[in-house]
Amino acid sequence: MTLVIEQLSLGGDGPTVMVKDTIDIAGLPTRASSQALADAAPATAHADVVQALLDKGCRLVAKTSLHELAFGTTGINHWAGTAPNPRFPGRIPGGSSSGSAAAVAAGLADFSLGTDTGGSVRIPACCCGVFGFKPTFGRVSRRGVMPTHSSLDCVGPFAASLPMLVTAMQAIDTTFKPMPAPTAPRLGIVTVQASAAVQRVIDAAIAGSQLPNEPLTLPSLKAAYDAGMVVINRETFDACGHLLDTGKVGRHRRTPGGRGNTTATALAEAEQVRLRFTAEVDAALQQVDVLVLPTMPDFPLTLAEATDTQAVLA
Repeated sequence: MTLVIEQLSLGGDGPTVMVKDTIDIAGLPTRASSQALADAAPATAHADVVQALLDKGCRLVAKTSLHELAFGTTGINHWAGTAPNPRFPGRIPGGSSSGSAAAVAAGLADFSLGTDTGGSVRIPACCCGVFGFKPTFGRVSRRGVMPTHSSLDCVGPFAASLPMLVTAMQAIDTTFKPMPAPTAPRLGIVTVQASAAVQRVIDAAIAGSQLPNEPLTLPSLKAAYDAGMVVINRETFDACGHLLDTGKVGRHRRTPGGRGNTTATALAEAEQVRLRFTAEVDAALQQVDVLVLPTMPDFPLTLAEATDTQAVLA
């Protein structure tokens, strides 16, 4: 089991940082924890976010492992090794940014960077008991980040505390400034399916906050999930489908559906759902200040339960 795939010492004397191995660091190959990219050529330039970290005086200390090709939510990787979950041994670290979350949970870095298309920062943050943040799409530069083209993927940070998460965001986005919180923010409690145990924790946190709250329904939430998977499958296949021909992509993993399984009609319908769901969320945020819902509907799977990663869907 491993979470560090390349140790380095680059930059100044500021916060120590580890970055997911889908983010280019000049002179190092970007392999995305896949044997199919074992012979990838070294990157010729830093990704914009890496250069931003260096400009802020951060010290880059390692590249981290991930769920192969950043396409999965368990973090299990039979080639590069599965990152251990420091907070909850024996359970999955989550994916796809598993190594980045585990590194922060283990105290190996002040903060780390991952990427999130459909939960790849938020899920491992939840599994490993740390803070994770997916910024607004397009806010943080993706130049030098794999895949080159995506309509959902974002670079996002992990940290063990909210102040350090803010520090991380300010390092990769100089325009980032925390907004002053309302005196009594209104909470919108989104109706979702979750286990009884998870729901009890959510309910207790809401009650303990003593903030005004109201139940809130997003009618297209389930449709948005399904539509998101259509878009992710298509865009992942477009980016990585050619690697399947190498025979070196792990067989115990989700594989993208590909063009043949994601029709133009299905993609067009998914984009309509995206527009409808975006409008629903925007409307909800006119009524309340914060939308509250669990990151995951149940506890992280044990490693044994998640052995067949093809059976595990985000």
